[in-house]
Order: sequence, then C-alpha cells, then structure tokens
Amino acid sequence: MSDIKVVSTKQAPAAIGPYVQGKVVGNLLFASGQIPLDPKSGVLVEGGIKEQARQALLNVKALVEAAGSDLKHVVKTTCFLKNIADFAEFNSVYAEFFNENAPARSCVGGIDLPKGALCEIEIIASL
Repeated sequence: MSDIKVVSTKQAPAAIGPYVQGKVVGNLLFASGQIPLDPKSGVLVEGGIKEQARQALLNVKALVEAAGSDLKHVVKTTCFLKNIADFAEFNSVYAEFFNENAPARSCVGGIDLPKGALCEIEIIASL
C-alpha cells in the first residue's frame, strides 16, 4: 500500500465527511466529488447552475494541479446534477474547462447533493 498517496490542497474545499480529497494510485488520481464550495469560506457559492458548475470545476482543477497534473490529463468525469434540466447550461461551463481532449463522461440528474448543491463532479486523471 506504500504506492497510495493522499492528495490534499487548501485551494479546494476540505472534505466534509470521512473521506479525502483524492488519492493517487500508481499514475492515476482518483478525486472525490467536488461541489461548488468556496475553498476559503467553505460556503456554497451563490447563483445558479453556471456559477456553481464553474466553482465545482475550479475545485476540480485545483485538486488535479495539487496532484501534479492538469485538466488535459483528466480521463473520466462523473457529473451529478440536481436537476437534469440544467444539462445544457452545465455543459456550456464544462466546455470552458474541457474544450480540448475532452474526457470520457457520465452525467446523472435528479438527485439531492450535499449542502443543497446543484452539481457535483468527480474525476480520474493520469499524472
């Protein structure tokens, strides 16, 4: 188990439960889901799906960079939307972050998320 490394950064929100922000196994980062919390205040950002998607993706970016990689090396995302009707608006922000070499992705809607968030994003990235 010595090849497993915990990844943690103050540039993304601290874990709000019994989990870590991410773990590196071999050359892969497995990141916990990121909701749109401001990493400094720990408070959900104000606004609708676009504002919340942007913050969640900024949190993902910070975590990936803390592991020594970048968004171009994200190979898989799983996206959760409180309301699947937000899909198009979510995609418009998502495309700003993954405009080249887009990862494989799943997107699920119609679920309640922690702290009343409108979206949550988890990733797997290569290092």
